[in-house]
Amino acid sequence: MDWKIALDTVWVLVAAMLVFFMNLGFALVESGFARAKNTVNIISKNFVVFAVATLAFLIVGWGLMYGDGNGFMGLKGLFFIGGADNSPAVGEAYSGVYSALNWTGVPLLAKFFFQLVFAGTAATIVSGAVAERIKYVSFIVFSAILVAFIYPIVGHWIWGGGWLAQLGFWDFAGSTVVHSVGAWAALAGVLVLGPRIGKYGKDGSVRAIPGHNMTSAMTGCLILWFGWFGFNPGSTMAADPEAISRIIVTTNVAAAAGALAATAIAWWLLGKPDIGMTINGALAGLVGITASCAFVSVESSLIIGAIAGAMVVYGVLALDKFKLDDPVGAIAVHGMGGIFGTLAVGLFAQDKFMPGTTGDGLLFGGGAGLLMNQLIGIAAVGAAVFAASLAIWYAIKLTIGVRVSEEEEMEGLDIGEHGNRAYPDFVMTETIA
Repeated sequence: MDWKIALDTVWVLVAAMLVFFMNLGFALVESGFARAKNTVNIISKNFVVFAVATLAFLIVGWGLMYGDGNGFMGLKGLFFIGGADNSPAVGEAYSGVYSALNWTGVPLLAKFFFQLVFAGTAATIVSGAVAERIKYVSFIVFSAILVAFIYPIVGHWIWGGGWLAQLGFWDFAGSTVVHSVGAWAALAGVLVLGPRIGKYGKDGSVRAIPGHNMTSAMTGCLILWFGWFGFNPGSTMAADPEAISRIIVTTNVAAAAGALAATAIAWWLLGKPDIGMTINGALAGLVGITASCAFVSVESSLIIGAIAGAMVVYGVLALDKFKLDDPVGAIAVHGMGGIFGTLAVGLFAQDKFMPGTTGDGLLFGGGAGLLMNQLIGIAAVGAAVFAASLAIWYAIKLTIGVRVSEEEEMEGLDIGEHGNRAYPDFVMTETIA
């Protein structure tokens, strides 16, 4: 037995299981930030989306993302995992179809499962932004298309050896590949859906619709924080002691800095240390460090996390000014955090941490070349995902519809979509529809 491969495989699978556990975190955050009458709908979406993502990625998405092909998409290994593993025995020539993952020696199915949980995360991000008014079946259809086609094609550009990878674009664990993709898809959905009833007054005023369970939201945030200790260091795809130790610390420091920065900014702007902003600040810090976690120092991770945490407060407030109703702040967290986190590679990367990869960023004497590559990648992925998602959302709207009826939205999606309630023994009162 090759003990290194065995150890690497165990590490990758454990990390993947931590990322899988993040599904629970998303469900708790999103349901906590929403109203009680929509709890069953939200937890059901978060439950079923991973099942949908599993089949969509297995059957189509995996091959499009990692199969050998051209700079735009994979063309081999489609329709279930096909072809030999990409780790040839000593003395044998490469005969597989997934050369983009040839750098790691763990078994093919370990690679697949690790990448699958990332694909599921991208789809889950959309759920919170479109909460409390989307048809259940429409969300399922969109999620399947996102994971089968949109996510893997742009993912191929970066992680599958495509044109952005060839350009010199770097995203270690997915600030763009996972988080920005989810956010752009969510933004398109919010535009097509429109705001919840009662969210914005006729005079343009913003009416707060409080979440029903901050305990749930905080618990979910801590689960996500915990899951990120698989998300980021697991992307080494190897049990490299020095690398995974540094990445866990940069990840944790960024989350802490994001939480504190968002709390401080919210306290200053709103007059109170809002728990929702604290939660989203921690998540923004985590999203912000995801692209650069392997390439930056601990000191840089503190700055990256703090900036991302501060940005998310302004982002949430800006979305309301533009009448973009995102009940959980997912677009600000994953969109703004993802964009800044990707740019942070171009600013804060230091070649000494992973020699021969990014080189030094602008702030460490490397010039603006890396930063420009990051900007190109952000723009290309954003434009492609937003345009494709907008087209799909409109197609769904014109066929099966995207939004529940006004009566169902007022009553709550739990009854209209699922025929039950999360809290049947409690009498609920609603001050806002």
